[in-house]
Amino acid sequence: MHRIDLNCDLGEIEGAEGALLDKALMPYVSSINVACGGHAGDPERIRKVVELAVRFNVAVGAHPGYADRENFGREIVPMSPAELHKLVLQQIKLVAKIVEECGSRLHHVKPHGALYNFAAASPETAHAIATAVQALDPRCQLMGLSRSCLTDAANLLGLRAVHEGFADRNYLADGSLVSRSQPDAVLHDPIEIATRAAAIVETGVVTAIDGTKLSFPCDTLCIHSDTPNAVTIATCIRMVFDKHGIAVPAVD
Repeated sequence: MHRIDLNCDLGEIEGAEGALLDKALMPYVSSINVACGGHAGDPERIRKVVELAVRFNVAVGAHPGYADRENFGREIVPMSPAELHKLVLQQIKLVAKIVEECGSRLHHVKPHGALYNFAAASPETAHAIATAVQALDPRCQLMGLSRSCLTDAANLLGLRAVHEGFADRNYLADGSLVSRSQPDAVLHDPIEIATRAAAIVETGVVTAIDGTKLSFPCDTLCIHSDTPNAVTIATCIRMVFDKHGIAVPAVD
């Protein structure tokens, strides 16, 4: 039987609408990534999301990003490796403390937005993030774009590297994601996304935007909560996975 972790970035959309979305998506995923107060989120919201995840027996991860709410963490903020290490450690410590207070342990760390993409291509940035995770808890997993500098950095430090794939994002031929500044960066049709997700799990292959067949390890697939119709997309993915006999556990 095929198996895959299904993760979702939560705690990012403010107000009652965001809280309802967090609750609606939780039953469909096996792990979550909680906004840490940088690009979004605050201690109260983090606690609510973590409490919900513990209730649903969903693995909790921290989702650190540049402290740039105006751009939702999707623009690179120039920082030295030491500054970046400090920023990430500060954010993930906050989530880890709340998770422990809720009776669980931080399962993983997944950078957000521009930080995620920059770490995928920059060894220095990846190392700064990985050393922050190691300083917090060497048992904590580090999630990053499959076969990227971030997963390489995790492996070099002896952390569990979690290779991530995306069913709702288009890829370039080099394995990187098409920039969100491009109109064809994100897929929106739930059936297309769900079918693509199952194909990635079963074959380990995804077709890049130019037709190149990309083969990569995939431990987890992401659902973006800020994508329109995110709940419908999650529902379709789980329906297709059920039909294909694909199990959805968190990464060990």
